[in-house]
Amino acid sequence: MSGLRTAWRGWAWVGQLVTHARPVRGHLSIPSIAPKTTSWTSQNQPCHLSTVASVNLPPAKTGHAASQDEQREFLSLLPDIVRELTEVGMHSDIPEAQKWFAKVLQYNAVGGKMNRGLAVSLSFKLLATQDLITPENLRLAHILGWCIELLQSFFLIADDIIDGSEMRRGKPTWYRNEDLGVSAFNDAILLEAGIYKLLQKYFQDAPYYLDLLELFHEMTLKTALGQALDLLSCPKGQRPILSKFTMERYNAIVKYKTAYYSFYLPVALSMYMAGITDRELHRQARTILVEMGQFYQVQDDYLDCFGDSSVTGKVGTDIGAGKCTWLSVVALQRASPSQRHLMEEHYGRLEQESVDKVKALYRELGLPATYRAYEDSTSSMIRIHIQQISRGLNHNVFFTFLDKIHKRSR
Repeated sequence: MSGLRTAWRGWAWVGQLVTHARPVRGHLSIPSIAPKTTSWTSQNQPCHLSTVASVNLPPAKTGHAASQDEQREFLSLLPDIVRELTEVGMHSDIPEAQKWFAKVLQYNAVGGKMNRGLAVSLSFKLLATQDLITPENLRLAHILGWCIELLQSFFLIADDIIDGSEMRRGKPTWYRNEDLGVSAFNDAILLEAGIYKLLQKYFQDAPYYLDLLELFHEMTLKTALGQALDLLSCPKGQRPILSKFTMERYNAIVKYKTAYYSFYLPVALSMYMAGITDRELHRQARTILVEMGQFYQVQDDYLDCFGDSSVTGKVGTDIGAGKCTWLSVVALQRASPSQRHLMEEHYGRLEQESVDKVKALYRELGLPATYRAYEDSTSSMIRIHIQQISRGLNHNVFFTFLDKIHKRSR
């Protein structure tokens, strides 16, 4: 998945949100907003730039990065999570396996920024009425956050095995630890199973328990389908099929493999906790958040190629792995016959010489400047779409997320 492409490698948008306005519940009487990413004309300019320039946009809703207190509060629950999932008394006849599960959790569930997990409680504070924002409910929101972190860890172990990645979060990938190899995939299954154990333990009596179960199952399926589509673009052991590298296919991969579980899932969980079950409100939130997730993945593709690995924490692998990325798709759209031949010869090869030639081609085609134009215009368009949601959901949820990912460097 490079895929899920460390899809929140640095989603450093999680903020100390200071406005806790009561949501206005009800039906949204606004035009339907179809998810879309900025398209590009034959002159390679963003189609929406003129539209953006003509709109008077409100000032951004900003917030500080998650405070150390918030992170400590979230992390303080991890020992309880590990204990709940690995208590020897639950499976007294297999203590060795239980100890191993604890080791899997302690290695894989921490080390990232925990932004997905923290997003649940922070969104809940913005979406819930004041009477629901109790210490116990905030603790439950953190537990749901840890369920997302387990889902992320499950995806990343599988992702690293498939991609042959060497490093994750600044340390050796799990399958390379103790030379586990592909047997590490069973540990990924353990992490996924842990999600449903936690949901049963803490939420089985909640009126939204079934909603939580269905949401996690749905997000897992969508992510796996996106991964399947991505892998079909470059079958294992074969050269990438560049004829399949279209913007339509890329958007579909990103939507399913990254956007749903990385952006919609945390907010949807908080909405259910807040008692917001209206289908239209969920549709509107999903539309904005999926669009934001697609924007995020384009950023991630760019950083994989041109980012500073000392900042991102991961050496870029997309070119060598032959991934269908925004950069590769736009390059193929622009390439002359000779430039396309270079892509066909070198894209998807692990040798550093081939990777460097593709990067040089990207620069020759002006992709860094194109990306900067894309980032600014798409951020503005998403801001317009958020503003169009006039009732029902607190805009600060969306504006805060967007402000934290715009111009990010990791």
